Amino acid sequence: MQLRYNFRVYPTPGQQIELARAFGCARVVFNDALRLRRQAREQGLPYVSDAELSKQVITRAKTTPERAWLGEVSAVVLQQALADLNTAYRNFFASVTGKRNGRKVAPPRFRSRKDNRQAMRFTKNSRFKVLDNGRLRLPKIGDLVVRWSRTLPSDPSSVAIIKDAAGRYFASFVVQSTDEPLPELDSEVGIDLGLTHFAVLSDGTKVTAPKFLRRAARKLKRLQ
Repeated sequence: MQLRYNFRVYPTPGQQIELARAFGCARVVFNDALRLRRQAREQGLPYVSDAELSKQVITRAKTTPERAWLGEVSAVVLQQALADLNTAYRNFFASVTGKRNGRKVAPPRFRSRKDNRQAMRFTKNSRFKVLDNGRLRLPKIGDLVVRWSRTLPSDPSSVAIIKDAAGRYFASFVVQSTDEPLPELDSEVGIDLGLTHFAVLSDGTKVTAPKFLRRAARKLKRLQ
């Protein structure tokens, strides 16, 4: 099965500029592709295929003065922007036809530079690499400092770089993991949730309740 591991990354000012350029290019390709498909639907034309979409908004667009700067970022980032659009369309169609359970999925919308979350994805084809020194090497961006909280169980198949509303950057790795069952144990234990303690086990073990609010209040008092 596939697992996702998220880690905080700390790009330099120069790398932040390159990331902003890559975010912008991915956003433009996504919006251009969505605009073409909407126009085709409004004009009663056939659905624009994935291959034709890639040819128009990436390959041909790079040769025009208006989109020549698309060549300044990794081509994989642009292709993954189209993959995100195709996934959004598949989810929408599956929701409309009832093949997808849960709440209804809205059709894809245009992305804005003012969105709270900016994201792009690198696959193995982009040759991203986790270096021996712990840094994450991304094509046309450089080596990013990563705060590792745990070790990846296997080599990642892709990594998404995310910028949130607070301006923080994260690397989200997708790795393949074997679904191995936990070892069987003969012992059993009962759990009782309480107020003074988070949980009390039948063997007498007491789990202390996390006091997030009190801890935050003490920190706020100290800072003030």
